[in-house]
Amino acid sequence: MKKTTDYLELYTDYLIGGNGYATATGLSAMMDNEISHDQITRFLSKNEFTSKELWLKVKKKVHEVESDDACLIFDDSIQEKKWTDESEIMCWHFDHTVGKSVRGLNILNGLYYSNGVSIPVLFEIVKKPIQFSDIKTRQVKRKAEITKNELMRDMIQTAINNQLKFRYILMDTWFSAKEHFEFIAKKNKHFIAALKSNRLFATSLEAKHKGDFQRVDTLELSDKESMRGYLKGYDKEVLLVRRVFTNKDGSIGILNLVCSDMTLDGSSVSTIYEKRWKIEEFHKSIKHNTALAKSPTKTIRTQSNHVFMAIFSFFKLECLKIKHNLNHFALRMKLLIRTNQISYLELQKLKSA
Repeated sequence: MKKTTDYLELYTDYLIGGNGYATATGLSAMMDNEISHDQITRFLSKNEFTSKELWLKVKKKVHEVESDDACLIFDDSIQEKKWTDESEIMCWHFDHTVGKSVRGLNILNGLYYSNGVSIPVLFEIVKKPIQFSDIKTRQVKRKAEITKNELMRDMIQTAINNQLKFRYILMDTWFSAKEHFEFIAKKNKHFIAALKSNRLFATSLEAKHKGDFQRVDTLELSDKESMRGYLKGYDKEVLLVRRVFTNKDGSIGILNLVCSDMTLDGSSVSTIYEKRWKIEEFHKSIKHNTALAKSPTKTIRTQSNHVFMAIFSFFKLECLKIKHNLNHFALRMKLLIRTNQISYLELQKLKSA
């Protein structure tokens, strides 16, 4: 009988190399039925792969690339699954990318970025086990027992407990809460976060005491220029940095950043925050390259385990990227071309038989 690690390697290789839906039957067929689809189903339903198991799998590589100035990047992603039965993890979540609620999985990820390498070190699937009836609509809805902000702080603490080396925590506007800032400061780490335009800022300690706060979008700052001051609701002095950029349609976009590291200048803050894009690349890769959505699993356990497999498959692709100097999409294209070549040769054999 194969060990759990053998099935894990086999399943994740199947996700990376496959081009359709990831099914136990499909994996069994790929192996010429050497392994039955029942064995694969039992593997997915018997074991429980969590963020703890992910850390155990990736920490060796983390130690190879880690640095004291590394970044820990947080963001969540929603994988829509319209036709899957609802459960505490497969339910309705607001997706700010489309501006509406969608049904699917909501995954909060912690990505470690150091020396040009992206490694997923933490993940949690948002659970909404509490059902209630909305008074106005009388619709049955769900809610979580713990907020995403609380979940994120727990994940930061886990990273610290795991003795992960990093200096900066990067986050977008959806996670730039003062509770996060206070928590991160207590852990002797620094944050760089995007701010919504209506956040209030005092340009001096005197202005703060007077209650003289201004919206950050009204402050006169040029691109990469910084300003010291105080964010309303947060006691410590911070650095406000403005980013001005041109969108694809030619319009001008403005991004306001807040940073707790007062030793940096605006240019340095901007450069570090650009690394937050790595988690967007991560989300894109697990959706397109590791079959995150392409699993017909039915139970909470098997759905959760498939999420783990997709994330671990990203890690395997990242290791291959380092080895072969090819990005994830180029690696997948290389596999696809080889698959097409083998299919073509097999077709010629069938035609000549």
